[in-house]
Amino acid sequence: MTRFIARSRAPLRLGLGGGGTDVPPYSDRFGGLALNVTIEKFAYASISPRDDAKVELVAADTDTRWIGSVSPVLEVQNGLGLHVGVYNRIVRDFHGGHPLAVTITTCSEAPPGSGLGSSSTIVVALVRAFSELLSLPLGEYDIAHLAHDIERQDLGLAGGKQDQYAATFGGLNFMEFYGDRVIVNPLRIKQEIKAEMEASLVLYYTGVSRESANIIKEQSSNVTEGVVDSLAALHEVKDEAIRMKEAVLRADFDAFAASMRDAWESKKRMAKNISNPMIDDLYRVAVRAGAKAGKVSGAGGGGFMMFFVDPVERPAVMRALDAYNGTNGQVLNCTFTDIGAQSWRKNQ
Repeated sequence: MTRFIARSRAPLRLGLGGGGTDVPPYSDRFGGLALNVTIEKFAYASISPRDDAKVELVAADTDTRWIGSVSPVLEVQNGLGLHVGVYNRIVRDFHGGHPLAVTITTCSEAPPGSGLGSSSTIVVALVRAFSELLSLPLGEYDIAHLAHDIERQDLGLAGGKQDQYAATFGGLNFMEFYGDRVIVNPLRIKQEIKAEMEASLVLYYTGVSRESANIIKEQSSNVTEGVVDSLAALHEVKDEAIRMKEAVLRADFDAFAASMRDAWESKKRMAKNISNPMIDDLYRVAVRAGAKAGKVSGAGGGGFMMFFVDPVERPAVMRALDAYNGTNGQVLNCTFTDIGAQSWRKNQ
């Protein structure tokens, strides 16, 4: 066993448009599209070799830990399912079924259920850290595909594909999702356009961590059963992703805001509980203060909301959200990053 610590980090993402169309069976039948951008908030992973034939799993941000004897297949532990899923797949597919004596530690700068893709980003960080530890020849598409399979197939967690690819590649991307492949199209925009977008976005954490699985399962069921309004809403959300991409490339921020407004109205029809009275109220508060558009990031129901504003109105919108007493929420700044998943070594 190597005598260095493998560390990694992967960025969290904002889903700007098309979210939900990357979820099967819609993406398999009709093809999905998503516009997303990674932000300077990260999930981290660290893997340290051990000498005592033990495996230790740690989720540092929740102070959850488990330690047991090495095994080629670990049982899922409460609060540590992502660790177990990645460990089991790496041992099976890349270590000949031979167990690894390691301590695996993770933490994230966003809570689970935040709508920033935090769970998938942790899985990407874990895969990247194991790739560093074992010198695995995995490229970006390999890492994202493996992380997706671990979550969706091995662990049976409901969701789409954009989170794993956003965390792996980083940057502002327009993504295409099909049954057998994903295509990541980086959008190269001028720094002044990026700066204007950053200055125009306000993030608000509602303080409510939501369970996205039920919303995603309902959405998938609506597609399977052919629920007309839900299907129409998904088609509309996909079309708006194209409009948003074109608006960004033209630096037409009024068109971008209009598309975000229309997409949010469509998204709310994809499944129940995507919005709720609290989210609707926050939206009204922000718009009254000057926001041009807004939406939830992720499946819905809580987590982070984002609002698009004229930069000169941004302080007023932030004050209005800060003063909102319906939640224990928090206003945050938003800075983009072009950096995808990274890994490095530290001597023990």
